[in-house]
Amino acid sequence: MLVLIILAAVSALWYIRGIWPVKGLSYIDPDTLRQSDSKGDQKLVDVRDAYDFQKCHLQGAINISIGRLPFVWRKEISSGDSVVILADSLRKSRKAARILRKNGFENLKALRGSLCDNRTS
Repeated sequence: MLVLIILAAVSALWYIRGIWPVKGLSYIDPDTLRQSDSKGDQKLVDVRDAYDFQKCHLQGAINISIGRLPFVWRKEISSGDSVVILADSLRKSRKAARILRKNGFENLKALRGSLCDNRTS
């Protein structure tokens, strides 16, 4: 019985962490991102799997899957960069933001809305 209570508590904490906001993370919609004049100043980090990235991605985006992000982010981005996180769910965006915040990133945005439509490449 105690094991079930512990498992329920862990599951609840896992769920709450997934929906809890990330300090300093702001959101941007796809149209605003496409029209932004400062695209060159922002690094687009797509945390989806390589298969999904190949099917549909934004031009110039860097693909680092969420599982690899804690280990390989240093090869593509630095903590001083302004980063826009591209993911297929809000949970993944927040998880990526937590990983990057933990590593010193301060200027983080996440894409809110669908990444794949007729205007992506």
